[in-house]
Amino acid sequence: MRLAGLLTLLIAALLAGCSSAPPAPVTVSVPSPVESIPDYELKRHDVVFQAFSLVGIPYRWGGSSPATGFDCSGLIQYVYREAAGVSLPRTTSDLYNMKVSRPPENSLAPGDLVLFAMNGGRVNHAGIYIGDGRFLHAPSSGGVVRVDELESSFWQRSFKGARRVLGSL
Repeated sequence: MRLAGLLTLLIAALLAGCSSAPPAPVTVSVPSPVESIPDYELKRHDVVFQAFSLVGIPYRWGGSSPATGFDCSGLIQYVYREAAGVSLPRTTSDLYNMKVSRPPENSLAPGDLVLFAMNGGRVNHAGIYIGDGRFLHAPSSGGVVRVDELESSFWQRSFKGARRVLGSL
């Protein structure tokens, strides 16, 4: 008898819980992470992603497409056009002389252009900084698009500066 009373009380409690109104829905507005990232930051990442997709493409002097191969400035011009819709100069000298931000070497951001003067003379080589002290470039005849360490003594000897095409300092 005592068990029947407890069972009746438990069933009544459960039915009472079922008959209550459901809680009102709660609306929470959380901004999308993409909405909070500036457009130029998204384009920088697109540039790096596009550049990585070309690793292994053969070097070709005057080359400017994956089908023909790339030289260093052809690679940069292609990547920026395809990934960011930005038209850049074709020569390393013109890239060096662009009127854009010139970040110091210790403040490089992914997508910045890095410029070099091989053999000490005028700027004649360029690459795309990808972060973590590395850059991507089309190095020379017989080579392929690849990633190198900017801090290596070879590249430090010839480093002539950087250009920030997307965003500001």
